[in-house]
Amino acid sequence: MFSSNPLLRSDLILSSALAAWAAPKGVVLPYLRQHLLDKTFQGLYHTDVFDRALLIPYFIVLILLAGYGMHRYILVYLYYKHKEKRTTDPAAYFEDLPRVTVQLPIFNEQYVVERLLESICKLKYPREKLDIQVLDDSTDETVEVARNLVERYAALGNPISYHHRTNREGYKAGALAEGLKTAKGEFVAIFDADFTPPEDFLLRTIHHFTEPKVGMVQTRWTHINRNYSFLTQVEAILLDGHFVLEHSGRARSGVFFNFNGTAGVWRRVAIDEAGGWQHDTLTEDTDLSYRAQLKGWKFIYLQDVECPAELPVEMTAFKTQQARWAKGLIQTGKKILPRVLRSDAPLHTKIEAWYHLTANLSYPLMIVLSVLMLPAMIIRFYQGWFQMLFIDLPLFMASTFSISSFYLVSQRELFPKSWPRALLYLPVLMALGIGLTITNTKAVIEALIGRESAFARTPKYHVESKKDKVGATKYRKRLGWVPWLELLIGAYFALTVFYAVENENFVTIPFLLLFVVGYWYTGLMSLLQGRFGSASLRTTTHTKPFPVGV
Repeated sequence: MFSSNPLLRSDLILSSALAAWAAPKGVVLPYLRQHLLDKTFQGLYHTDVFDRALLIPYFIVLILLAGYGMHRYILVYLYYKHKEKRTTDPAAYFEDLPRVTVQLPIFNEQYVVERLLESICKLKYPREKLDIQVLDDSTDETVEVARNLVERYAALGNPISYHHRTNREGYKAGALAEGLKTAKGEFVAIFDADFTPPEDFLLRTIHHFTEPKVGMVQTRWTHINRNYSFLTQVEAILLDGHFVLEHSGRARSGVFFNFNGTAGVWRRVAIDEAGGWQHDTLTEDTDLSYRAQLKGWKFIYLQDVECPAELPVEMTAFKTQQARWAKGLIQTGKKILPRVLRSDAPLHTKIEAWYHLTANLSYPLMIVLSVLMLPAMIIRFYQGWFQMLFIDLPLFMASTFSISSFYLVSQRELFPKSWPRALLYLPVLMALGIGLTITNTKAVIEALIGRESAFARTPKYHVESKKDKVGATKYRKRLGWVPWLELLIGAYFALTVFYAVENENFVTIPFLLLFVVGYWYTGLMSLLQGRFGSASLRTTTHTKPFPVGV
């Protein structure tokens, strides 16, 4: 005889299902009919108003997150469906190379500016067709360091000039716009301070502009210090997913994609026709990209052209970078999406633009899910195991497993022989994505309510390998209350794990542990690095001898 306890009844139903699975084929359906469709306990549990008030938003959030998760699968599908459209060689070659302006926007970058200028001055391109602008908004020692370096490289015959603004009006976008006033090039290449483009960068990108409607060429970021730490390994995988699957999938299928603010080349006319650099969002690159593509300009993505850059080595720096991107994309979405939806662009382009520019709404949705998880779990326990297994779990897996498969595919494409190593990083990658929800939710909400903020640069310290112990605490962002809230929410999810163990709901424990690890990892790392500094970072200035002859 069955027990009247709803939890025990759920266990018995699950046991029935397992028994049916193992039963001979001829008795499976009768077994299921007898036990799973049994009406004996129908009506034993009734949801009340309070339960519905919790479960309705709970399922709405799960469905929305599953939608964004399914979109990742679509990007993977687009990547493989249009693989033959991968852009490699240009359609033609310039007989006479055009003039190119290289813009280098910097702000308080004293530790990496020397490496930047060294790599830029090694670019293989006719010197009479090249001019290099160092656009410096710095307010610290970087001003003197950068000016001296420019003078030295200019003395060696490099076409380089130094431009220093006494205000940061418009931040990076303002500096780029100011530089265009004196730019001589028909094309403009842009590199952030932590990038080191290869010597043949311009020669591998410029010929794609022989096609008159090409307005921008973007190359793939690679990572100088990928193997520096566990954090940088995870960061590299995150960026690989963006640059391999998102950019390639969008570019090959003919929908809009964005310039990433660096490691790319623009046609000057495309910038001007799109309305120029504007600084009403924190992602001025994405803003200009959409405006240019709405004007009919074609963008090209070169997955095979690599441009190395330095990854943030501190959790606080990484969170600052991610928050700026999250806020900027929502700002751009508010500004640009109405224009996209009113345009004559194809429907699939509009849908892709929507998912691209609103993707960071998933962060506040994750916060709502975090709050509702424990009470919803209690209610769902009493409603039965089968509802959780066949409704909640698939929705949750659509949200989470799409992330792991998405990034695994990118690693398989980049590293065909060693990609299984990425499996070691996937749990931390998923946990880190969860741990960023507090910082990024704050940024998203600020964007939604129209709260403006300064362009927060990501500190870089010229850390390239494990032997490099260089850095400074002077650029470190203040901690505030966010790490403490992350630890608190991590403790809340530790309670949900305890509840799941007590009720023998072992299926949900791995997913709940991702929340615990994610919130505690980001919170503890922020506090430890912020208060005591990293064990691998010391306040040391990186210097090396200047080339002979200076």
